[in-house]
Amino acid sequence: MDVYQAVTSRRAVRAFTGEPVPRAVLDRVLSTAAHAPSGANLQPWRSYVLTSAPLAELKKRTAERVAAGDPGDAREYEMYPPRLKSPYRERRFAAVQQRYAALGISRADRRARSRAVAANWDCFGASTALFCYVDRDMGPAQWADVGMYLQTVMLLLRAEGLHSCPQMAWSVYRRTVADVISPPDDLILFCGMSIGFEDTSTPRPRIERAPLAETVMFLDG
Repeated sequence: MDVYQAVTSRRAVRAFTGEPVPRAVLDRVLSTAAHAPSGANLQPWRSYVLTSAPLAELKKRTAERVAAGDPGDAREYEMYPPRLKSPYRERRFAAVQQRYAALGISRADRRARSRAVAANWDCFGASTALFCYVDRDMGPAQWADVGMYLQTVMLLLRAEGLHSCPQMAWSVYRRTVADVISPPDDLILFCGMSIGFEDTSTPRPRIERAPLAETVMFLDG
C-alpha cells in the first residue's frame, strides 16, 4: 500500500472483529511512528497500549460508570470551542448526520444515539487500544506534534492492513483509564485509539471532506 492509498483509506472505523493484533505488528508500527516530526525532537507523546485482560478491565470499569449514569470527569481540555463559528459548525453537524444516517439512527432517537456513543468505551469491539498522553508543561505546538505522531501511527496501521479510530471521548473517563494504567501525574490524556481488524458487515460511512478551494489557497503569480 503506498502512502496515498494509506491516507485515502484511513478513516475512523467504529466496528472491529475483536481478532487480536499480533504484538510484532504493534512493535513495528510504533517503533516506526517514533520518526514522526516534533519541534526540537521533543517527542512529547507518551503512549500506553492495552490488550487482553487490562483492556477488558478498562472496558468493564468504564461500562459500569456509563450504566450508572456517571457523566464523567472534569475536563482537562476542551474538545471543541464552545461556540463553533462557520464553516466549522456546519462541518461538525454534517459529519454527525452522515454517521448516524449510515447507521439508520434518526436525529430524534436519543436512546440509539446514546448507545452509539457508549460504543466508544467498548473500543467498538477492538482487541487493542492505545492511550496517548502529553506532558502538562507542553504548549499548543507540542500538542500539534502529538497529532502528527498519531496520524503517523494510523497510516502505518493501514499499511499493515489494520484500521483505527482516534477517540477524544476517552478523556471523559480519564480517571478510570488512569486507574488501570497508572500514568505519572504530570501527563494529560489526550485521546484513546481503537486498533484492530475492521468488521466489514457494519455500515461504513465515509465522511465527506471540504472542497480543496475551501481550505487551500495557491499564490502562484
